[in-house]
Amino acid sequence: MATGTILTASLPLRRSKGDNAVILEHIGLSQINGSLVVLDGVPEVSFDEMVELHLDNGTTRVGRVVLVEGEHCVIQVFEGTRGLSLANTRTVLTGHPMMMDLSPEILGRILDGLGRPIDGLGDIYPVARRDVNGAPINPVSRVYPRNYIHTGISSIDCLATLIRGQKLPIFSGSGMKHNELAVQIVKQASVSDGSDFAIVFAAMGVKNDVAEYFRDSFESADAMDRVVMLLNLANDPIIERIITPRAALTVAEYLAFDLGKNVLVILTDMTSYAEALREFSSSKGEIPGRKGFPGYLYSDLAGLYERAGILKGHSGSVTQIPILTMPGDDITHPIPDLTGYITEGQIVLDRGMDAAGAYPPVSVLPSLSRLMKDGIGDGYTRADHVPLSNQLFASYAKVQDAKALASVIGEEELSPSDKLLMAFGRAFEQTFVGQGNVDRTMDETLDLGWQLLATLPRAELDRCDDEILDAYYEPAKAKLKG
Repeated sequence: MATGTILTASLPLRRSKGDNAVILEHIGLSQINGSLVVLDGVPEVSFDEMVELHLDNGTTRVGRVVLVEGEHCVIQVFEGTRGLSLANTRTVLTGHPMMMDLSPEILGRILDGLGRPIDGLGDIYPVARRDVNGAPINPVSRVYPRNYIHTGISSIDCLATLIRGQKLPIFSGSGMKHNELAVQIVKQASVSDGSDFAIVFAAMGVKNDVAEYFRDSFESADAMDRVVMLLNLANDPIIERIITPRAALTVAEYLAFDLGKNVLVILTDMTSYAEALREFSSSKGEIPGRKGFPGYLYSDLAGLYERAGILKGHSGSVTQIPILTMPGDDITHPIPDLTGYITEGQIVLDRGMDAAGAYPPVSVLPSLSRLMKDGIGDGYTRADHVPLSNQLFASYAKVQDAKALASVIGEEELSPSDKLLMAFGRAFEQTFVGQGNVDRTMDETLDLGWQLLATLPRAELDRCDDEILDAYYEPAKAKLKG
């Protein structure tokens, strides 16, 4: 960091309202390095405390304390340090972390990455103000997630069901259709019991055309009345990108635990967030970890993902779908690797299916939802859901073995049973997984699964008992013959 000198001592200018504490305005800066500025001789400063920097030209910039060492503090300036000098700045520490203005009227609004309105509809008049960093949740107060959120996408609803209060990431790759999938989920998502439902959509590091695509898609589908959108653009400061998911989750917690709504939070793209965190960590001179990411990447991501859940005494819930692009399609990269440790499953998109034109290009076998077993079946979806999903997984796994054999000896040389498996696999990928941009009910999805299994001999279905096969497989078989 470049060295500098303190130009003037701190001067008390006014007292805060409601107490006798003196608010000091610190004149001048000690150092400037990139988007960071340094103040020395600042007593009782707090980590994450918000700061106002007043320039001689009358403008004000906002910053956040990111490092404290005794009376020495480092401040990240949101708008950057262009135009700042060691002498022309007066700094005021606000004494509180970044707060978010919240109100029931926040639904339908479009905000920037810091939670400020950018839709031209005026300010949000708050009924509550909350710390964007959230509050620690007592694990004892958590309720085990049950019941499901309907997405209208068969490969998710049937095979990797999204449960209320769950965190279920989507692992994608650069250039794949994760943005289209996110929009489809926002349009189609609902809860089966008719309770209040809302969506918080946060886009981080997106280009202007992608931001417009999200905005236009939600407005054209008349979905904005239940959506709160936060947009952080690629040319916005990286510190804003680090705040964006925290602001989004603060909105979600207010809607869920104050207003009693079931809230689905979609965060895209967590890779942009993690790369901003890496750049920010590097600018502070921290020792890098794996692939240059800070050593606290795991705990930082956990601090975001663990804000999903259901709390005792509250009717609402917060469910998360973080979307991330795997650099080089490498699922062992630190971002998807650590995300997989923290979350309860994953939806993996397949580049081969995407190149073949299948949408959504969900790779079925590596995708899973660890909580689906307790939120589906009789009383939630349908009694046949669990055995059907198990059988579809098992049969599709056998398809992969048949494909491997066909690549060696040719499909014409396969046995009759393997040829049936190959035909089942093609139909499964084209109709069940690659459903296109349509909304299927849970019954339609499950019925389609049985229609596909009806193309296979009953003896091949070893994951279903006779009672289930008599009730669902045989009618589907009869319909197929008819």
